[in-house]
Amino acid sequence: MSSDPWGRVDETGTVYVRTADGEKVVGSWQAGSPEEALAYFERKYEGLVVEIGLLERRVKTTDLSAKDALTAIDHLRTQVEEHHAVGDLDALRKRLDALTQTVEARREERKAQKAKQTDEARHAKEALVAEAEELAQSEQWRAAGERLRALVDTWKGLPRLDRKSDDELWHRFSHARSAFSKRRKAHFAALDAQREDARRIKERLVAEAEALSGSTDWGPTAARYRDLMAEWKAAGRAQREAEEVLWNRFRSAQDVFFAARGEIFAERDAEQAENLKLKEELAVEAEKLLPVKDLKSARAAFRHINERWEAIGHVPRDARPRIEGRMHAVERALQESEEAEWRRTNPEARARAEGLTGQLQAAVDKLRAQEEQARAVGNTAKADKLAKELEGRQALLDQALKALQEFGG
Repeated sequence: MSSDPWGRVDETGTVYVRTADGEKVVGSWQAGSPEEALAYFERKYEGLVVEIGLLERRVKTTDLSAKDALTAIDHLRTQVEEHHAVGDLDALRKRLDALTQTVEARREERKAQKAKQTDEARHAKEALVAEAEELAQSEQWRAAGERLRALVDTWKGLPRLDRKSDDELWHRFSHARSAFSKRRKAHFAALDAQREDARRIKERLVAEAEALSGSTDWGPTAARYRDLMAEWKAAGRAQREAEEVLWNRFRSAQDVFFAARGEIFAERDAEQAENLKLKEELAVEAEKLLPVKDLKSARAAFRHINERWEAIGHVPRDARPRIEGRMHAVERALQESEEAEWRRTNPEARARAEGLTGQLQAAVDKLRAQEEQARAVGNTAKADKLAKELEGRQALLDQALKALQEFGG
């Protein structure tokens, strides 16, 4: 008979293993000596030790699922309980028990983590929906549209909730985006329609102005031109290209008429000289409106000055460009103030200015970093070239920042 601390072989070749519950039959050995029998079953024990160790490491270092881990534990536990090995089987049971607890704890931890992630995703999606619904009422068309597109990308990166909750939130989110798109489309359609109406009105005014350009009925025709100018201003702006072309035709028609009238009344030099004096006084009065501080008041005052200007009549031809140039300069300054105010309150223009400023700032930062890197490694020629390019980009950035200040930003 042969034995060791954990097992023995009796005279019949039966192999036993010692456990806390007493000896258990491991198997029968008839092929060799008792020592060989114990060695064989001890190797089986070592195999179990290795398998358990490997499973412990997998549980600790990989994302092995709780289900697969418990299945593997049950498989090993069955082998231990069948007593087909000689060694400290009770220690193996304890290790398997401890491993089971670890897996269960990990499963609960993952369950809690998943619940937390789901809760965070729900709150995140609810926040996205709330922001989208707020943006749906915005009139910052460009900025709000870009933000809504960014929200869609954010949504796509969040985990899904349960089907019902996810569908409900997505429905609200999608509805907000659709509402904004409809409002934006309607806004620009109305704006286009308004500009198209202005174009049609101004085409009619140009046609009448051109028809009157050959008139010799000086007083009524001049008065009608004043009326046409008032209608022109009341019509609003057409599309930019059409506005410029129509304005040039309108002014040309007036110029033809008033030039002809000026030639006919050339003998009234004295009267025209007096007219020039009066218009110079009005020009001075108009120039005092600059720089523009209160656009509405300045425009009203200029309109009143212009009405008196138009009522005065012509000045000597050689003085006309100079004196009208002074008034045109004031009018252009007022128009520029109006355009600056429009640009300042126009969300698309502001967004474009901000976008350009951001791009130029990024380019300046990149060039500055490249220059510093070139100097750091001693590449002076490259650094000087980059510095020159940086100077040009910085000048563009300064202009963009100055333009952006017109928006109050």
